[in-house]
Amino acid sequence: MSTTVEPLSERSAEEVNEEIRALWLRSGGTLSVEQREEYQRLVMEWAAAAPHPVGAA
Repeated sequence: MSTTVEPLSERSAEEVNEEIRALWLRSGGTLSVEQREEYQRLVMEWAAAAPHPVGAA
């Protein structure tokens, strides 16, 4: 499994966050193995799309 973060899409962090919320709602709060894999992919996509503050240390 690769640990390299590559842009998965050109979606905004807000769009990806909405998909994450929808996944949790569909799952009823408990993710299956497949849903956990999707969640992990979405979190990585969200992190890549999220704005990163400049000068934070």
